[in-house]
Amino acid sequence: MADTLQSFVFSLTAMSGWELLGAILGIAYLVLAIRQNVWCWVVAGVSEIIFMFVMFDAQLYMESMLRVFYLVMAIYGWFSWRSGQGQADGQRAVTTMPLSKHCVAILAIAGLVLASGSLLSIYSDAALPYWDSFTTWSAMFATWLVARKVIENWYYWFVIDAVSAWLYLERGLVFVGVLYLGYLVMIIYGFRAWKRSKQNSCVELMPEL
Repeated sequence: MADTLQSFVFSLTAMSGWELLGAILGIAYLVLAIRQNVWCWVVAGVSEIIFMFVMFDAQLYMESMLRVFYLVMAIYGWFSWRSGQGQADGQRAVTTMPLSKHCVAILAIAGLVLASGSLLSIYSDAALPYWDSFTTWSAMFATWLVARKVIENWYYWFVIDAVSAWLYLERGLVFVGVLYLGYLVMIIYGFRAWKRSKQNSCVELMPEL
């Protein structure tokens, strides 16, 4: 326990200003996403540009590549949330996705993890290539779910962030690891907030059915 606390303090004091700014923006993004505020995507875009370089420096190459995808998805998410589908305020409504599609997605992710993890372990000096690949491919799909306002995204993020927290702690990014542990609490709150929003949307639509 004392060693963990000492590592956290050392990581916090040694952390660059860019890493701190990225972490702050990451928290701001999640808070705005929970509130379904479309500006979360602008904040996310800036945060991911910063973390792209942080992850590359930590030799988490798949994580670094993931940040490029996040940047693209931030642009897509902005326009998707403003599409005005299914909600009176002009923004996309919270929805669900069939279990069969989730099963297909999970199988596809597993295949991609095995393929990229194997390639990274052979042709690079990547740290923890299979776990790095798991968080990368899973987060890509989960981010798409957020952009489409599919409520099940929160289930994926809970698993992804739990693994990511361990991954960052393993690579010495103690502050980011602790930050992701904090995300787990926010994810639970986010799921409940989106669930209430979905239920309210259903109630509003009832008279029209």
